Amino acid sequence: MKLYKLAPLCGALLLALVSCGCSRLKARDQLNKGVAAFRNAQFQPAIMHFKNAVALDPTLLNARLYLATAYAQQYVPGGDSADNNQIAQQAIDAFEEVLKMDPGNTTAIASIAQIYYNMKNFDKAKEYQQHRLQVEPNNPEPYYWIGVLDWAICFPRTQQLRKDLHVDMAKDPVNHPDVLPPIPKKQLAELTEQNGPLVDEGIKALSKAIELKPNDFDTMAYLNLMYRQKAEIESDSDAREADIKQAEDWVAKYVGAKKAAAAGAAAASAQPQ
Repeated sequence: MKLYKLAPLCGALLLALVSCGCSRLKARDQLNKGVAAFRNAQFQPAIMHFKNAVALDPTLLNARLYLATAYAQQYVPGGDSADNNQIAQQAIDAFEEVLKMDPGNTTAIASIAQIYYNMKNFDKAKEYQQHRLQVEPNNPEPYYWIGVLDWAICFPRTQQLRKDLHVDMAKDPVNHPDVLPPIPKKQLAELTEQNGPLVDEGIKALSKAIELKPNDFDTMAYLNLMYRQKAEIESDSDAREADIKQAEDWVAKYVGAKKAAAAGAAAASAQPQ
């Protein structure tokens, strides 16, 4: 091919490269402006800038991540209005776009899980925490959250059953003043079928979390709560007593760890600066 015939092609390629470079520069400028607005809690202007950045450079992962996070900042946890749920879904969809580009992005995975938790969609929240475990098998947080979510599913079922059956909600003042009386055996089978696998999963997950992060107060608190849920579905009184004992042991560990942490903080603050 003659050199003069290549000239138009080379010119077109050069023009495309320059145009692409300009778009990327503009995208980064929009990203920077968005970050500045985001840091000033000006989320609507930030969203506009992040959208512009993504339009100019669809490969700019940070722009997509900031866009999703800006949507999430506008969501009111627990609010059940249509507008609020729409914002939550926008945030989820935007984080999903991040995951299309970077399937192992733990910020996106954890953020989606948190939004679903705040929406009380515990099954979906747990699905994303389990996904997170595949990426971060040694991170205690997803194990902790799986335990929390299992408890959040189990506890309302137990309470609703007690309410429906008009089971005496008064606590046992003699043996365990903080423990409710057993659910009648006739109604226990269905609850055990529903909650049993979740209780086992939750205790296993929380035990792994405390193994990875031994002094975590929140994990200790939920181990206490989950063992109490285990006690609720025990048909054998000795097994129930053993579960309650485990729960009380975790309360004692929680209190002891709290005191130790407080003493350590006090000692550190007393040191001369």
